[in-house]
Amino acid sequence: MAIPRGMARFNRRILNRITRHIVGWLPGFALLFHTGRRSGKTYRTPVNVFRGGDGYRIAFTYGAESDWVRNVMAAGGCEIETRRKRIALTHPRIVRDPSRRWAPPVVRQILGAIRTVEYMQLAVVDPVTKRSS
Repeated sequence: MAIPRGMARFNRRILNRITRHIVGWLPGFALLFHTGRRSGKTYRTPVNVFRGGDGYRIAFTYGAESDWVRNVMAAGGCEIETRRKRIALTHPRIVRDPSRRWAPPVVRQILGAIRTVEYMQLAVVDPVTKRSS
């Protein structure tokens, strides 16, 4: 189900402009840098992000149909800024997990309340070889 599209539009126009300034250093959040599929423009989108395995997991609070999801999938990667570090990510894949065990307990409850069962898994790009680690 995810959060309704009307709320997503409001957040994109209003709330994201405010939160962009703080998500780069808050735990559990990141600023996602992605390139538009058609426009080629660089976008910055606040997301919920968590370390997982050899990479990061990004919660689909607005569903897999979000523009940022389609942009990252089309580009084959993105960058995030979290805890004041810029990290290149690659090999995006959408994972369906109704248990939400990958998320911290409080986040798991929130995702359950909005019936989110998918997330994006990405691998970290090794800065030396420019390949996924």
